[in-house]
Amino acid sequence: MSTTPVLITTTGPDKPGVSSALFAVLTRHDVDVLDVEQVVIRGQLVLGVLVDVDNDPEALQESVEQAMATVSMRVDVRIGAEIGDDPFAPGRSDSSHVVVVLGRPVTARAFSEVARRLAVLDVNIDSIRGVADYPVTGLEMHVSVPDGAEGNGVQADADLREVLADVSAKESVDIAVEREGLARRAKRLVVFDVDSTLIRGEVIEMLAAHAGVEDEVARITEAAMRGELNFTESLERRVALLKGLPEGALDEVADAITLTPGARTTIRTLKRLGFRCGVVSGGFTRIIQGLGDELGLDFIAANELEIVDGTITGRVLGEPIDRAGKARALERFADEYEIPLTQSVAVGDGANDIDMLSAAGMGVAFNAKPALREVADTSLSYPYLDAVLFMMGVTRAEIEAADAEEGLELIRP
Repeated sequence: MSTTPVLITTTGPDKPGVSSALFAVLTRHDVDVLDVEQVVIRGQLVLGVLVDVDNDPEALQESVEQAMATVSMRVDVRIGAEIGDDPFAPGRSDSSHVVVVLGRPVTARAFSEVARRLAVLDVNIDSIRGVADYPVTGLEMHVSVPDGAEGNGVQADADLREVLADVSAKESVDIAVEREGLARRAKRLVVFDVDSTLIRGEVIEMLAAHAGVEDEVARITEAAMRGELNFTESLERRVALLKGLPEGALDEVADAITLTPGARTTIRTLKRLGFRCGVVSGGFTRIIQGLGDELGLDFIAANELEIVDGTITGRVLGEPIDRAGKARALERFADEYEIPLTQSVAVGDGANDIDMLSAAGMGVAFNAKPALREVADTSLSYPYLDAVLFMMGVTRAEIEAADAEEGLELIRP
């Protein structure tokens, strides 16, 4: 027996009973439901249903129109050829990539440019949803690249990232591109840098202020940034300037640490989701340990300052956590928790985070130096750490619903 596809699209104010009224009609006409999609935007409902009818689709259309009129909803019914040449042909609904756009705000111009650039690459936007309205606006698009080995392979990833990175720079929005599929949803380990990432400011600069050597430390840092010193050399020279500083200065600096906005929310949410979370830092364990205990972090890797008779000696004990050391620490913790590196996320801001972000399944450059942005999978330019969650597909609504369940007060400006 031949059948006829019918596409029903209902729009209007979101309210109880709309789906019930529509599906009551579909039940009476004994149709097969092939696909359903619903979205609500600012109280406005869009409900689409694709069904298969084995007799009298016009009668179904009349019944649907009457039923939707009783609940004050608009409805558009398309039968057979009106839907397309072959509504059951394999389409582009199985998205190949996810594109997340963050902005404050995301302007119509910026989004239009993203859509235009995707169209030039013959990339179809399959679906769009909002993932955040605070502290930034976040939009998540599931997209499909053209069929073909090159289009669906590594070249597609490179093309998408290159084109959208250009849009990001010109339109002042952050854009992330990831492959759709299990790999995106399988992340289980997140590692944060500390200075200027998990916290505001640089710990060694705060210690230098106590020792009265701020200018000297700053000059060494600048030399390292210019590539004249590697991180290990710069660390040794800066720590040497702290020689003679009382041990108590470490506690004073630890007490003065200010978390990056969104840091608590980010760690709390990741822990709820079952992630292993920790820090890998070129800073100092003595200062970071208290922070780790407070946030409930699973692991910490940082440098050990030598202290003798209550005084800092100006030396670092053991193997330094430098650029290569950070990557090794990530690998060590991934191995300890039996989590593949492909299921890890690393977040940092400096050149000494390059190896760590490169080793992780997803590397996020957070308000980062240009050298790190070049190797990261995505870059965030807004000073809110919870933007990392949006890039991972966690929505603001989900975060706030979980907080509400725990009795945490929602605070917005």
